[in-house]
Amino acid sequence: MPAAGSTLSPLSHRLFLTLWIASLAGNFGNAIQAVGAAWLMTAVDGRADRVALVQTAIQLPIMLLALAGGAVADMYDRKRVMLAAQAGVAMLSALLAILSFQGLVTPGLLLGLTFALGIGTAFYNPAAQASIGAVVPRAELAGAASLNILGFNVARTLGPAIGGGIVAFGGPFAAFAANALACLAAVATLAFWRLPDEAAARPDRTGIHRAMAEGLRCVRDLPALRAIVGRALAFTLAGSAVWALMPLVARDLTGGGPETFGLLLAALGLGAVIGAAASHEVRRRVSHEHILRAASLIFGAACLIVAARPGFAISFIVLAVGGAFWVQALSGFSVAAQLFSPRHAVGRVTATATTVVFGGMALGSWAWGHVAEAAGLPTAIAASGAAMVLVAGLGLVLPMPEREDTA
Repeated sequence: MPAAGSTLSPLSHRLFLTLWIASLAGNFGNAIQAVGAAWLMTAVDGRADRVALVQTAIQLPIMLLALAGGAVADMYDRKRVMLAAQAGVAMLSALLAILSFQGLVTPGLLLGLTFALGIGTAFYNPAAQASIGAVVPRAELAGAASLNILGFNVARTLGPAIGGGIVAFGGPFAAFAANALACLAAVATLAFWRLPDEAAARPDRTGIHRAMAEGLRCVRDLPALRAIVGRALAFTLAGSAVWALMPLVARDLTGGGPETFGLLLAALGLGAVIGAAASHEVRRRVSHEHILRAASLIFGAACLIVAARPGFAISFIVLAVGGAFWVQALSGFSVAAQLFSPRHAVGRVTATATTVVFGGMALGSWAWGHVAEAAGLPTAIAASGAAMVLVAGLGLVLPMPEREDTA
């Protein structure tokens, strides 16, 4: 059994372990799905702005609906919310697999169904995140949040690499079918999971709109939460280019195909796994502000190097390093939102942070896609790197909170 207080100690709690496995299965399928969707768009319409819109379609529903998802997580049975979300994603993925197998997928249909899949994620993630505090002791909350992010990045490491191979040998159809199966595995796992009775959410008769408004007021009124969401927005807006344009980086800057695309995404994910595994220990030694500054500078430098067309091997290495620091920043946003949230509104506050992170990536993907179409792919990646370097200086006017307590 992992030692108490260690990075892995939350896994000794059966309810958390079950939730973690279900989330891992869903995230694994989503990572494979994203590779299939991005490469299919590259094949049917290779323009940079269209390819980048795939990432926007993935992230935008989370931006738009995560706060509603957080309110639902605070108001209703979280297990049922998670089961419904994963089942819906499984059905939509199966539909997309059938349509792509028959050659009926157009760019607009692909973007629409990808957006619909993101709706499921928008409701699943807040319910899962809000459940963590109910299934682990308070002292292990930060470690559990870090493990949640570690699981996401394990999926993002292996998923794209395997997804690239699946697309290369079976086409996008196979990637979409794999996501459907992974989500069904998550449903089967959650069927045997149950929150403690005293932690179960109860319906709030005041209505979802008032619940959402209360969550937003918490963020508005607490300076620590305002700083967290402000820094999260700037970081993800500036740094989303390489995520959105990776299919074109693989094809145009390294001369590769879907396998190269999957491997470059896996490089980011590999670094993210290493960063997530170390994040709990790093936060014990280094302030949130210093972590975020370092992440901005190093990820920005990685983008600048990739833009210089150094070849596959060097690109893989610098993306892995960049991914490690990227996840340190995102881990910091997630953990800080959990720690500074009032307990009665934790689902809504963490959903607000999620909204900002995914909204920054959605809007940034759209914007950097247009920059790439107008000025060229290397220019867009380099400009994103330069913007990340500038973001490092935001701590001078909007520092991250450092006291790990609650409101």
